[in-house]
Amino acid sequence: MNPRIAPSILSADFGRLAEEIQAVTQAGADLIHVDVMDGRFVPNITIGPVVVKAARKATDLPLDVHLMIVEPDRYLEDFRKAGADIIGVQVEVCPHLHRTVQAIKALGAKASVVLNPATSLSTLDTVLDDVDQVLIMSVNPGFGGQQFIPSAMTKIAGVRKMLDDRGLDHVALEVDGGVKVDNIGDIAAAGADTFVAGSAIFGEPDYSVVIAKMREQIARNSLPKIGTGQ
Repeated sequence: MNPRIAPSILSADFGRLAEEIQAVTQAGADLIHVDVMDGRFVPNITIGPVVVKAARKATDLPLDVHLMIVEPDRYLEDFRKAGADIIGVQVEVCPHLHRTVQAIKALGAKASVVLNPATSLSTLDTVLDDVDQVLIMSVNPGFGGQQFIPSAMTKIAGVRKMLDDRGLDHVALEVDGGVKVDNIGDIAAAGADTFVAGSAIFGEPDYSVVIAKMREQIARNSLPKIGTGQ
């Protein structure tokens, strides 16, 4: 999997959302990350399918939609219709995780499963062969601008080993939370290939400069082999 940068619009100026999305698209982003929060699974409320639909009109990049909500199965079709290309669900709220993953794929989207910092990697055992992406949260979800939790490095390395042991080169390993220029190289060295960054990008005056710096750090620190897929 070639390294991918996914700016999180949670940190964008929502009064200029289309312009912000277009700006990071032109600055070299690979994905647009969209955080959906319901005020129940996490202590914050953000956006719904209407904003995803608006984001879809602003870019041709894949929309990586992370559902931090309870009962995500009820809304999968709505987010897919709105333009989500990747739909991520939290393993903690999916009692029938395999069924949920299959429902996402049946809609024609890529399926991502998301683990909070305290969630065991064992929750991946029975679905890893069926997913397109694993997202490791390196902060407790709910708010942007938090500091990276160091123990996430061990989890990232653990997932990388699981993927390599099963030959799942096509499965993306994404990290979200506190990712910035000065630690993205270490995160890449641990085995990640997809990097969500919010305030680290949208808080800078020139998005192209910070994305270029991130790519430089990834190139310096990436493992010799992070897979061969696109």
